[in-house]
Amino acid sequence: MKIIQVTDLHLVAPGETLCGLDPLARLQACIADINSNHADAGLVIFTGDLSETGAEVTYRFLADALTKLTLPFRLMLGNHDDRNVFLHVFDGIPTEGGFVQSVEDTAEGRLILLDTLLPGKPEGKLDDARLTWLRQRLQEARGRPVYLFSHHPPFPIHMPLLDRMGIIEAEPLHALLVEHGDVRHIFAGHAHRPIAGSWRGIPVSVLRSTNHQSALDFSPDRIATTHEPPAYAVIFIDRNGVIAHFHDFLDETAAYR
Repeated sequence: MKIIQVTDLHLVAPGETLCGLDPLARLQACIADINSNHADAGLVIFTGDLSETGAEVTYRFLADALTKLTLPFRLMLGNHDDRNVFLHVFDGIPTEGGFVQSVEDTAEGRLILLDTLLPGKPEGKLDDARLTWLRQRLQEARGRPVYLFSHHPPFPIHMPLLDRMGIIEAEPLHALLVEHGDVRHIFAGHAHRPIAGSWRGIPVSVLRSTNHQSALDFSPDRIATTHEPPAYAVIFIDRNGVIAHFHDFLDETAAYR
């Protein structure tokens, strides 16, 4: 199974830029690159921060851009998003208990897409309702592999300010994942960095934004912004494991077919 992960679009209003960059133009370039090179993928998952401001016009831009994507896709929310405004524009997207979260059952196992948005706050939230929903979805998948997608990483990345903006309920989340016993990978966004490792034995990865990036800065009280290349992930999942390639789709030094 081949999946594409895209994250942290941070779309802004018409004529505006963010960090000196045009988020919409970069999203359009990302979609064009995916269409050209990965038409065989089964799904594209956008792991949150679709908008910078949560304004309706940014979701209208997104809806228009997605008409050019030739693959099926799923949209997730991040801390910059506005759940109500998003659902007003994407009114056909199913919700679970008012949250934008879902499962996708595949031949290789179950994909679980979590809604970790806590309105008005940068950190992620899994309240009792969302933890109960997750417990039920994990129980349904007993005996099958599970792959978790979340905007916020529940694990530390050792960048102190970003770590304070992770999922508040990391411990209850981890307990549910251990109880299931076969959660094989956690895919996240939010940090705007290419990161790979493991969290208490569970493999994890984080991806760059399609717009601006966080510098590799381990200072305790700041996040520096860089213009490192935007990226998406090409993920292969089978019974033997998970492989994620991070592709810098605007890298002018890359070789093109």
